[in-house]
Amino acid sequence: MSASLLSPAPTGSGRSGAAGPGAAELLDFALRTAADAELISSLPLDPEGRTWVRLDGPGGSEAWLIGWPPGTGTGWHDHAESRGAFATARGRLTEHSLSVRLPSEGWRSLHLANGLDRSRTLEAGAGRAFGEHHVHEVLNASPSEHAVSVHAYYPPLPLIRRYSRSGAVLTLEQVERPADWQ
Repeated sequence: MSASLLSPAPTGSGRSGAAGPGAAELLDFALRTAADAELISSLPLDPEGRTWVRLDGPGGSEAWLIGWPPGTGTGWHDHAESRGAFATARGRLTEHSLSVRLPSEGWRSLHLANGLDRSRTLEAGAGRAFGEHHVHEVLNASPSEHAVSVHAYYPPLPLIRRYSRSGAVLTLEQVERPADWQ
């Protein structure tokens, strides 16, 4: 898919029913912040592990500047009830996602139907917004180049659910709370 393509959030490009910034506003923030060369170059990069710095996002949102060494990724996860956006500031990131809203609770393992997988590559300057319960993984597939990105979420992340995937089977593995990553 084209790296310059911006995708609207599944719940619409503006505000959802909840207060706070909508997905389009989060995407605008992520894109503007990703274009701030001084901020992007201030992020310390580690050759082996991801690095991150928390930022102040718009309207009480949570935002992160993240450095991605070559070959690193997030694994499959969601952001619970938070809508969000991210933009690539440097390098190239690949997002694999599911085009279906999964139940938010009450399951441990799901068999996914055919045709739900989506992939997109986001070059520097490109971004993507998404709605609540969006399941995806983000990767820096480059064998040699660091990537840097900006992410924003509203409401601030209440939790992240991490999944494993074996073919068409998606399994809930872990639930992380903010204290686990701050």
